[in-house]
Amino acid sequence: MSTKVTINRLATGVPGLDEVLGGGLPEFSFNLIAGPPGCGKTTLAHQMMFALATPERPALFFTVLGEPPLKMLRYQQQFDFFDSEAINHSIHYVNLAADTLAGNLDEVLRRIVSEVEAHSPSLVFVDSFRSVVLASQTQDNPNNNLPQFVQQLGMLMTTWQATTFLIGEYFTETDTNPIFTVADGLIWLRQSVQRNSMVRKMEIMKMRGQPTLPGLHTFRIATSGIKVFAPAAFKPDEAPLEFPIKRLKMGVPELDEMLGGGLPRGYSLLVAGPSGSGKSILASTFLAEGARNGETGVIAVFEQRPNHSQNATLANLIQSGQVALVDSRAPDLSIDEIVHLLLSEISRLKATRVVIDSLSGFELALAPTFREDFRESLSRMVTALTSVGVSVLMTSELEDRYTDLRFSPYGTAFLTDAIIVQRYIEVQSRLLRIMAVVKIRASAHSDELRQYHIDDNGMHIGETLPDQEGLLGGRPTRHRLIKDDG
Repeated sequence: MSTKVTINRLATGVPGLDEVLGGGLPEFSFNLIAGPPGCGKTTLAHQMMFALATPERPALFFTVLGEPPLKMLRYQQQFDFFDSEAINHSIHYVNLAADTLAGNLDEVLRRIVSEVEAHSPSLVFVDSFRSVVLASQTQDNPNNNLPQFVQQLGMLMTTWQATTFLIGEYFTETDTNPIFTVADGLIWLRQSVQRNSMVRKMEIMKMRGQPTLPGLHTFRIATSGIKVFAPAAFKPDEAPLEFPIKRLKMGVPELDEMLGGGLPRGYSLLVAGPSGSGKSILASTFLAEGARNGETGVIAVFEQRPNHSQNATLANLIQSGQVALVDSRAPDLSIDEIVHLLLSEISRLKATRVVIDSLSGFELALAPTFREDFRESLSRMVTALTSVGVSVLMTSELEDRYTDLRFSPYGTAFLTDAIIVQRYIEVQSRLLRIMAVVKIRASAHSDELRQYHIDDNGMHIGETLPDQEGLLGGRPTRHRLIKDDG
């Protein structure tokens, strides 16, 4: 017979937060939501309250020295989660400003107790609890005992079987406060301004009785409320390759031949080349070939949005719903948000092909703080995408260097399963395009340099480059230096 007590976990109603908390919020827990002004503490509390409160499980929201209830409601009703019918039915507001200004903690506690006894709430919020603390410290009252007040409040709420949230403005985790010890859960919100971007992050510093996801998790405040971008879950062990290897057609028969029959399903492919070499055209051809075979796709565009004048094929695929477009122009994107957007579209369409165009634009789309760890971010994105079984094609812009072949300016070529490089060569005062397959893991492939051209009908690959004293930037082709920055 098991003697373990089962703790019920409440769904917070905040997308991504339950995953970060480790499965939801423990019922009857005593929690602190902390952070600097403007980081979203009150919005987070209201979003959870409106999601959890019902007539059978009412909520009681105490306002202290911050915004009075009417002013608070005026701003909170701008969010989609706000339900005016819940006010004074499943949700009740109580203003403690006068009691707090008196500076007597015993009187504040008595008022809280009387309101709780009158309404019998299952959810209790105190905003801002820090105001209670500061008011008590300014009074010359020897009876004020903050640790005792916090301890009594926590015990009373647990006895009444209420899930409690104290909201407070705290700037550093080193602030000495007894609430940090008494609290069962400590949710810390942060925000920072970097150039023109506002980056908000959340950390679950403490949540008794359950394993939370460690680290800082980015979140965004929109009209729908707060959305937390939890790291994508993926299998740590790679699935064994199946033989014979199942391959995807690229839409260019000659390229399929060079790849040994096509791109192995579930692989990540890096297409690297200078500006104008046809990377985006190959990417759209890859998606179009999937559509012809009944497959759906997703493309994340970080440069120019596809339109009919530039890429009619891709624009038609997006318009018909065969390809989903991820085109966020937010200046404060994080890797977890981008991965979340991609996985959401993959799940919606049951997509099997994904294109990232391009890594250069992807890096610039990230908030400055996330660019510092771009290699790590890219690794996480590739792992998250391939772990759900999709095949990923990424384009990478290269400098027009003719004396060597570089695959990635980020030193990340080793992260991908396959690499195709596109280059220019100068022959008799003309620029010609050449293409080569550099690697495909666990698969034989062509090692030929083949010339190709692009016209209104797409990409066409010709014969192998003749073995002659052709020039690659003024040097014989047989003396090329092939270099991987990784």
